[in-house]
Amino acid sequence: MGVRGLDAVVRGRVLVGGAAGFAAASRPWNLAVAQDPVAVVEAADAEDVAAVVRWAGERGLAVAPQTTGHGATGSASGAVLVRTAALDGVEVDPVRRSVRVGAGVAWGRVQEAAAAHGLTGLPGSSPGVGVAGYTLGGGLSWFGRRHGWAADAVRAWEVVGADGERARVTAGSDPDLFWALSGGGGDVAVVTAVEMGLFAAPELYAGAVVWPAARAARVAAAYEEVVSGAPEELSVWWSLHRFPGAEPLVSVQAVFLGGAAAGERLLAPLVSVGGSVGDTLGVSALAGLGAVTGDPVDPTPGLARTELLTGPVGEWSAALAAEPLGPLSGVQVRHLGGALAGPSGTPFGPLSEPFYAYAFGAPRGPGGADAVRERWERLFAGVAVSGRKPLTALTGGEPLGRVFPPSVLERLGRIKRERDPRGVVRAAHPVPG
Repeated sequence: MGVRGLDAVVRGRVLVGGAAGFAAASRPWNLAVAQDPVAVVEAADAEDVAAVVRWAGERGLAVAPQTTGHGATGSASGAVLVRTAALDGVEVDPVRRSVRVGAGVAWGRVQEAAAAHGLTGLPGSSPGVGVAGYTLGGGLSWFGRRHGWAADAVRAWEVVGADGERARVTAGSDPDLFWALSGGGGDVAVVTAVEMGLFAAPELYAGAVVWPAARAARVAAAYEEVVSGAPEELSVWWSLHRFPGAEPLVSVQAVFLGGAAAGERLLAPLVSVGGSVGDTLGVSALAGLGAVTGDPVDPTPGLARTELLTGPVGEWSAALAAEPLGPLSGVQVRHLGGALAGPSGTPFGPLSEPFYAYAFGAPRGPGGADAVRERWERLFAGVAVSGRKPLTALTGGEPLGRVFPPSVLERLGRIKRERDPRGVVRAAHPVPG
């Protein structure tokens, strides 16, 4: 179906296939994901979003909102892709400890604005990830062990429903829709802004320590010692990296909501391993969290697989470093627990597994993708996994049953049928039925 007349109902730019700029505008951050929308609308504001939804609904088309495309799965193909970058407002209320964030805002800006008041949101490792998409998927934060899922911090969603009407949704005003949005993936309405609670963070101690892979066994043992007694304010991740043309490296990344003296004491077993080739641990700015892991800033192609681990990781981590990663660029293990394992209002619920493991590879040449997948199959065969995973860890083609139990899927499906029976809104992971 054509898109004639779409540019007449919005103030933002409309691009269609063949037009200059269309390829760049339709490309997601993960360059390994192909998406072929029928048009791209760079929405000027929330009214533009509403106009696109109404226009698409009248023509039997779907609307796929996207800020950066970090979590893109290809589901935008055949839909009108709505870019929300212009919805870029960030308003901090230090008295209420809250922030209102436009759907086009990435975490780096929120952290910078909140830090001016000694406050923090619940960001992940990359400052370039969009707040809205991250939170719609639940949002696993550096501070999750202390404060839980980012979605549990949401106070209100501002949305455009499948009927093209704008609304402000709270747990009191519309419990079903609020629940479905707060970690359910957003397949029922287009988010234009989100209001979230902020948290006091007067001090932060953070950084990374890097060793040659030959130290992997000692690092793994020290890592398990640290996480076994870690307070909720401390999150420590273990990583194995392989950079082109270089020997593999083992590292730990740590973020502690507290002062330097306590942070040094808690991380002493890791520092005592010795032989490090890099150490950035120290007092850190809240807006500088992105430097802890140094996640890529520019778009890149990559395939990833995530699993939740059910037991200790020391021996497995040491064994990983003893054999070639092959086509994988790295493996990361994140310590969970704390508030993440407690009560949650998200569709995913409590995160009872103690560790989250992530393997990443950039496919190169013919058969490259198959080689990456074969290597991570062998990698995860060596450790006990729960079989479920957070929504933001799901890749295209994986079923939502890996994330939600049947009762939750049934509720999400019912809400989808009631609120969007024509399937006008299309998220990265559409709800079955």
